[in-house]
Amino acid sequence: MTRILVFAGSARKDSFNKKLARAGAEAARSTGAEVTFADLAEFVMPLYDGDLESTEGIPEAAGRFRALLRENEGWMIACPEYNGSITPLLKNTIDWASRPQDGEGTGAVFKGKAAALLSASPGRLGGIRGLVHVRTILHGLGTLVVPGDVSVSAAHQAFGDDGSLTDLGLAERLERSARALVAAASALDSVRSH
Repeated sequence: MTRILVFAGSARKDSFNKKLARAGAEAARSTGAEVTFADLAEFVMPLYDGDLESTEGIPEAAGRFRALLRENEGWMIACPEYNGSITPLLKNTIDWASRPQDGEGTGAVFKGKAAALLSASPGRLGGIRGLVHVRTILHGLGTLVVPGDVSVSAAHQAFGDDGSLTDLGLAERLERSARALVAAASALDSVRSH
């Protein structure tokens, strides 16, 4: 069974992207994948600092999150957009997780994995500008980002009381993204296993 990790690049309790990530987790579960939802609020890390790393090592929370990335073949990431780019929280999480450990090279947990990108925003563009930066970072680390990003505009009106997307077209796009992610993650895992 393909394992998918789902998380949002926001720690806010009522984050639209956290809602979108939860809807994405349900879409991934519907494909038959084993899905883990992670809340970055539970992985508090200091701002990446090379001096801190050399004196104290990888923070415990970064090590736990790194283990989650390693244990899952694919990731679905809901990415808020801050000033047209990636959130500091998501960038810092990636920076710590990419640090070499246990004799591995930089970014070892990212190589040969698959990711699907989502975004939600109250604005008209749905946070899509920030996804370009997230895609570039992940690609540079060796992660295959599947096509078909899902961006939700007017996010303050996009979710029903049960957390699902009220727009059926968007819900279908989310399901297609989940299917593409699971297929890509499974194929890459098969290649790694041989």
